[in-house]
Amino acid sequence: VLLLQGFSTRKEPVADNVGRALLAEGIASLAVDLPLHGDRSDPLQLQSARNPLAVVRLWRSALAEAGLAVRYLGARKEVDAERLGVAGYSLGSFLAVAMAAGEPRVRAVVVAAGGDLPAGTPLATVARTLADPLRAGRKLAPRRLLMVHGRDDRTVRPDQAERLYAAAGEPREIRWYP
Repeated sequence: VLLLQGFSTRKEPVADNVGRALLAEGIASLAVDLPLHGDRSDPLQLQSARNPLAVVRLWRSALAEAGLAVRYLGARKEVDAERLGVAGYSLGSFLAVAMAAGEPRVRAVVVAAGGDLPAGTPLATVARTLADPLRAGRKLAPRRLLMVHGRDDRTVRPDQAERLYAAAGEPREIRWYP
C-alpha cells in the first residue's frame, strides 16, 4: 500500500502509525514525502506555490511520483503486484484518487478525510481541469474504494465526501465517525 499524507505533514507519522498497523497484518507499505512536504519542504518553492502555474507543476509532479512509487512497490519480489493499493489522508486522498484513476495496477483505494473539491474553490475551472475528484472517482470501478470520514469534519466537509462516494462506482463503502 502506498501511503500519502495530508497537507503540511510528513511521511514519518503515516509510516509509524498506519504503516506499522498494516505490517502487523502482513501488508507492506511505502510512505513518501509529497513535493513541499517533510524532507522536501522548501520555503522559496512554497512561495512560488501561490502561482497557479507552479501549483499545476507541483500537482503533476506529485501524481507522477505517486505512480512511480506504486510501480516500485509492484516490482518488489516481496510484494504481490496483483494486490497493490493506495491510502491517502486529506490532501493525500485527493492525490490517491487521481493517481489510482490512471494507474491500473492499483486494485484498492482508501480515502480518509477526502472527497470532492469544496464549493467556491479558487480558480474552480482550473482546479476541476487539473484535479477533479469526481471525474477520477468514476474511473475507479471495478476497484475497491473504502472511504472513512468524520461527521463533523470542517476541513473536508461531509457533503464533499458524499459527492465523491456518489460519483464512484461499485464496489465502494463509506464509514462515518464522530
